[in-house]
Amino acid sequence: MFTTSHLHPMLVHFPIALVAIGFLADLVQLLYRKEPCFSKMGYYLLLTGTLAAIVTLLSGILFTSEMSGEAGNVRETHETFAWITVILLLIALSLRSFEMFRKSDNNVIKWLIFAVYALAAVSVSITGFFGGTLVYNYMMPL
Repeated sequence: MFTTSHLHPMLVHFPIALVAIGFLADLVQLLYRKEPCFSKMGYYLLLTGTLAAIVTLLSGILFTSEMSGEAGNVRETHETFAWITVILLLIALSLRSFEMFRKSDNNVIKWLIFAVYALAAVSVSITGFFGGTLVYNYMMPL
């Protein structure tokens, strides 16, 4: 039977995949500047990855149970990195949208956006690691 506690585990894969593939698209765009499709793809994956990360964070806050002891500490770290990921994604998306609509070609801003996106990709991976640690080390198998 489906309950709301199933929402978070079902959603967690979307921000991980969208942010990772979007970051790779931006990396390819930096290496092969003649292909503008990678830049657009990176932007839309950043947009959908940010939305997915927000929804996933909210589902974790609203629909998962409290934990205590060592599991509670791991959950706290997991949630902290989830917040860091969402904040980094919002910063990258805001800067990228501003640059895109302004139609600017400022290399300093592009590298700043790329660096923030890279940090978000690392952060979402760390968040996933701690989420996996919670599932595999502290929860009962189904």
